[in-house]
Amino acid sequence: MVTLANIRAPCYTFHRTVSVYSHYFIRPFFPQGDGFFKESFVHIVERMVPGKQFLSLEFFPPKNPSDWPAFFRTVDKLRDLQPLFVSVTYGAGGSTRDNTMEIVTRMKREFSLEPMAHLTCVGATEESIVSFLDDLVAAGVDNVLALRGDRPQDPAVVLPESIDFIFASDLVTFIKKRFPTMGVAVAGYPESHPEAVNPEMDLQALKRKVDQGGDFIVTQLFFDNNYYWDFVRRARELGIEKPIIPGVMPIFSLKVIQKVVSLCGATVPPQLLRELEEAEAQGGAEAVQALGIRHARSQILDLLKGGAPGVHLYTLNKDDACLELLEGIF
Repeated sequence: MVTLANIRAPCYTFHRTVSVYSHYFIRPFFPQGDGFFKESFVHIVERMVPGKQFLSLEFFPPKNPSDWPAFFRTVDKLRDLQPLFVSVTYGAGGSTRDNTMEIVTRMKREFSLEPMAHLTCVGATEESIVSFLDDLVAAGVDNVLALRGDRPQDPAVVLPESIDFIFASDLVTFIKKRFPTMGVAVAGYPESHPEAVNPEMDLQALKRKVDQGGDFIVTQLFFDNNYYWDFVRRARELGIEKPIIPGVMPIFSLKVIQKVVSLCGATVPPQLLRELEEAEAQGGAEAVQALGIRHARSQILDLLKGGAPGVHLYTLNKDDACLELLEGIF
């Protein structure tokens, strides 16, 4: 029964940012039983309960403003899956920064979701990073995925260089120092980062990110679960004990997935690729999507059966396909 005595209504209080800037933002505080007020921060890692597997979802900001109403209808439909958190990508060189900010803000305020904003540092300045983090804090968004990021593919786009933000670990260090209440996730690469010298050095880079303050790890996509299990084993042997969340991307289009793997370095198993090509030849895009959904579903079931803490689904902003894929699992 809800009474006035047990409602924890927020009380909004002015609070100074920990950045170099002097402006103020309004953030909710909640009354505690001892009569004091406690600021409300939500770290995603603290919501991960051992033995209770979860789903998280990733979205990307639509490029065309006219697509925003449809995008938020997709968000609304997928929130029925009750994801532990949702992440929103941040375009190469920060190209979708403003859109990312608006989306995570609306996800928090209008959809009662726990958002995690992607933040990249390639080509970024300290001022731009602080500004983005200040805005997140003001919006009540308490978590970021700290990434180095990719350079824009357009050679005409020239980004400034910064010796302070060369690697993702530099960004993690900066965030934890300047915004200590911010939760920070980092990326892991089961098949190694495409620019890594070798898998061992790539894993050492991951350990630096964790040692600098990374709360948990979200992996790059993969299509063979053996890559994930081997990655977890090697990480544990190196002393990385943080949760490692497997990232799964359904194959909804052969053309799209071929482009994605060319950029991220993931491999499509030869047998799966042959089946996808046969499906496209015989049944077109619809047959490819059906096969892609079956494969992703099989991956997810195997990951959960094997003891993964949860699954991070790259939704590609496809609501109906994702709902079909996850039916009966979450």
